[in-house]
Amino acid sequence: MVIHDSKIKRLEKLANTIRQDIIASLVEAGSGHSAGPLDLADIFTALYFHILHHKPKQPRWADRDRLILSCGHVCPVRYAAMARAGYFPLATLQTLRKLGSPLQGHPELHKLPSVENTSGPLGQGSSVAVGIALAAKMDEKKWRTYCVLSDGEHQEGQVWEAIMFAGKNKLNNLTFLIDRNNIQIDGNTENVMPLEPFAEKYRAFNWHVLEIDGHNIHEIVDACEQAKSIFEKPTVIICHTIPGRGVSFMEKKYEWHGISPNVEQAKEALHDLRTLRNNIVSEHQ
Repeated sequence: MVIHDSKIKRLEKLANTIRQDIIASLVEAGSGHSAGPLDLADIFTALYFHILHHKPKQPRWADRDRLILSCGHVCPVRYAAMARAGYFPLATLQTLRKLGSPLQGHPELHKLPSVENTSGPLGQGSSVAVGIALAAKMDEKKWRTYCVLSDGEHQEGQVWEAIMFAGKNKLNNLTFLIDRNNIQIDGNTENVMPLEPFAEKYRAFNWHVLEIDGHNIHEIVDACEQAKSIFEKPTVIICHTIPGRGVSFMEKKYEWHGISPNVEQAKEALHDLRTLRNNIVSEHQ
């Protein structure tokens, strides 16, 4: 699936808009995670607006690709991308984490169209994705399964059991996208519980490994396309990202993993993002 420069420009601007949506919903909620959702905006934009086969008006379409979110705490970015794709009204984003809202702090399977799993405990999404991919193989279905995971949740043993199982069963219809932002709630991943050599571990479990810039939409799309041409094993895309991407006072700071901005911080964040958007527009003129 070729992506042209003109579409990349549109997607870059849309990713910036989604980042602004994230900030607006977080400040309204008064709680939530900031760093991860902001750094995943480019990935979710590429998924919902170019990579996934899906129909927002038919969220349970049988032949849709399945997108599993394992690190459920980053759900503000998924909600914003879904709203922009037409799954529900944009105004619903302002109900994030509120009583009775379909947009809870972790996605709930029966609350929202096209959400394939209820996520909360880290690591479980890997097993869900592997099970869905195996079922598709058994039923000879053509749709693909994608799973977005954090790097920190690879400290959970369940993830490696799922990785081992997928490699053994050669689930070439499965693609993992890892948010390699190097932070978790208590600090840097390599200080809390080192993950490196990360890529080599996946290779040892019979996975095809790609490493990309997780903010480069062209690379995201190319990697997902390459995964489709791998027939003997599943693919993992290690997406190197900057936590808090686009907001100067949040970038690369683990302290923003699990907190939301206050009103004044949100104003500053939105100013940064609008400036960045203007730069994106001027670069492509």
